[in-house]
Amino acid sequence: MSPNEIAFDIDGVVSDTMAAFLRIAREEYGIGGLSKEQITSYWLDQCLPIPPHVVEAIVARIIDDPLGVDMELLPGAKEVLRELARHGPLRFVTARPRGEPVARWLSLSLELPPERIQVVATGAHGAKAPLLTRMGVGLFVEDHLETCMAIQRAGITAVVFDQPWNRAPSPCPRVSGWEELAGLLGGPQKSIPSRQK
Repeated sequence: MSPNEIAFDIDGVVSDTMAAFLRIAREEYGIGGLSKEQITSYWLDQCLPIPPHVVEAIVARIIDDPLGVDMELLPGAKEVLRELARHGPLRFVTARPRGEPVARWLSLSLELPPERIQVVATGAHGAKAPLLTRMGVGLFVEDHLETCMAIQRAGITAVVFDQPWNRAPSPCPRVSGWEELAGLLGGPQKSIPSRQK
């Protein structure tokens, strides 16, 4: 499969969005003692003891200003994506309502010119499968399990990027991180640093 047939979700696949969420909750709202492993549902108000209006406020900030909230890349994402970008523009499809803020964050975080990054914001998870079909994507990496299964039903290989909120069984292949994903894509696994605490 050529790199131009591959596309990626952003939140929970490329970006460590939930870490940013928990940090803002702790530093700005005084809600501490929470960990990523407690996020067992994609819908945060169903699994975290945080008032819904606070969840909404934090999520809105992350959507509107990923640079301002210091959202970080997941370990290994930069190395693999920069390698793929040597073969053509990177393609991202997100359920975010607006693509421009996260496209700017990707360009700066990956240290790639904006023209090497294509971000399509669908505004809804259900819109991804038909869009990916029209784009000619053959493999999509996603952390939202229901979306993975819808994409798989559309005839596209959907790879589940393992996270605490998507661990229910599914027929889709699963990767534990960017090192494993690089192996699946035939990329440079050995160049990916491990997360340092």
